[in-house]
Amino acid sequence: MNSIKVIAALSALAQETRLAIFRLLVRAGEEGLAAGEIASRLGVAAPTLSFHLKDLQHAGLLLSERHGRQIVYRADFTEMQGLMQFLYEDCCGGHPGLCMPVCQPLSNAS
Repeated sequence: MNSIKVIAALSALAQETRLAIFRLLVRAGEEGLAAGEIASRLGVAAPTLSFHLKDLQHAGLLLSERHGRQIVYRADFTEMQGLMQFLYEDCCGGHPGLCMPVCQPLSNAS
C-alpha cells in the first residue's frame, strides 16, 4: 500500500460516522450488511449514509455488491490489512515482533 492510499483511508476514518460504519462492517464480517440495516443500526438518515459509504468506498475500505434491490456493503479486509501493515512496517526500530502485543487484542476482540 502506498502513502497516498494510506492517507485516503485514514482521512476517511477520521470522521465519527464513517468510523462507526467501518467498525460495524468489520464486526459483520464477510456477510456484510445492507445499506438499510447500516442506517437502522447507526440511526443515520439514508442520504447521509450514502455520502459516508461513498467516501469509504473511494478510500478503498469497502466493497459493495448488489443483491436484488439491496446493496450489501462489507469491509475490505485485504485493504485493512494493507493499511495495518503499512503502519507497522517500520515498527520498533526494525523489530516488528515487538509490536505484536499491540495487535494481540485485535484478534481476541468480540
